[in-house]
Amino acid sequence: MTIPTTAWRLATALAAPLLRWHLGRRVRRGKEIAARLPERQGLAAARPPGRLLWLHAASVGEAISALPVLEALLARDAALHLLVTTGTVTGAQALMDRLPAAPAAPGASGFPRVTHRFLPLDVPAWVARFLDGWRPDAGVLVESELWPNLIAAARARRLPMALLNARISPRSFARWRRFPRSADEILGGFALVLARSEGDRARLAALGAAAPQCWGDLKAAAEPLPADAEALERLRALIGDRPVFLAASTHPGEEALLLAAHARLAPDWPRLLTVLVPRHPDRGVAVAELAARQGVAVARRAGGGAPGADVAVYVADTLGELGLFYRLATLALVGGSLVPRGGQNPLEAARLGCPILLGPHTDNFEEPVARLLAAGAARRVMAEPVALAEKVASMLSDQARRQVMVTAAASIAAGQAGLPDMVATALLDLLPDDSGPSEGGARPPLGAYEPGR
Repeated sequence: MTIPTTAWRLATALAAPLLRWHLGRRVRRGKEIAARLPERQGLAAARPPGRLLWLHAASVGEAISALPVLEALLARDAALHLLVTTGTVTGAQALMDRLPAAPAAPGASGFPRVTHRFLPLDVPAWVARFLDGWRPDAGVLVESELWPNLIAAARARRLPMALLNARISPRSFARWRRFPRSADEILGGFALVLARSEGDRARLAALGAAAPQCWGDLKAAAEPLPADAEALERLRALIGDRPVFLAASTHPGEEALLLAAHARLAPDWPRLLTVLVPRHPDRGVAVAELAARQGVAVARRAGGGAPGADVAVYVADTLGELGLFYRLATLALVGGSLVPRGGQNPLEAARLGCPILLGPHTDNFEEPVARLLAAGAARRVMAEPVALAEKVASMLSDQARRQVMVTAAASIAAGQAGLPDMVATALLDLLPDDSGPSEGGARPPLGAYEPGR
């Protein structure tokens, strides 16, 4: 939050009644689970005995990037419990669908080793209730979840905190520099800051983070996106040998450009199937209606439609199935890059052998994008229908070039395999010794992380 922390604290305390109404509105829109709204106010704590590490991953991307670290933590410490929080229903589902069930630890009285809760909104009383109820031994925030009240409350309790895969864009950096005292209050309290890139590390250091380090990007170490084998075979049978142009994780404004490009491609590529996967599946109806208004034969996956021979545009508006479509695609454009949203993760495509196109807006993944472009593993395209259509046609026509791109991308995507184990070791070092106090006992002094401390 790029406003002074004192003003934020006062505003959120006063806004609590309005935020309760806001949560109810989100339930009606399918963005919250009614039965679990108490969690958003810091309730429903059920702390297991023993050491407890709390990790927060806001949504789908952060949750998936944290998954290898969670698995490494469980493997390294058989008695450790994990409290995992997310801010979205989709993030919770993505994480818990992928995390293998862990056996209860000895003496755990039936508590699972991984517990999920939704993070409370950043109201002072709500975050205090959350921390006092769970009493974690250390906490981890993933990427850029810098909630001032939550961080201040953790610091007041001398709770060791880590900022993992930390990122701050040049635009956010400029905004934070307007409030240097607040930036220092928020970032200076972390015992461990691991930036995802050297650029992020330098910006975090300039804002007051204590000795931030860059070991690599966890999103470069993630496993390939999963896909249901039966669903994949059904789709392959339906599509056959048709060329497939995938637009993955698209944002508003991009679908219109992509549909215009499809219209230009259709005369020369009459069998082309364009697959649109909106970043937020609840936009599927609107995307399909946009295509229908342009006279395109369209089907929606969430509506039971299939990419048959008579379908030119397929809207894949379901959750957690992007891995299916990367495996089916001849060529993919990574969304969020044709409009100024900073781009989605191109390494997901790289891991699944899919040639990559990127629009001009890729600030969210500046370093992996730079490596992919330098290796010839991805290509830029202008956010304009004619240029986009020409680039897609050129790529579809050149199988040899696509294979070169796939090979180059695979080598880059495999470059961070050991990172989750390194991170897990560092996080375990923040916890008290097995013989030391736990469940909210005395805390070690806060400061910059030193390996083996």
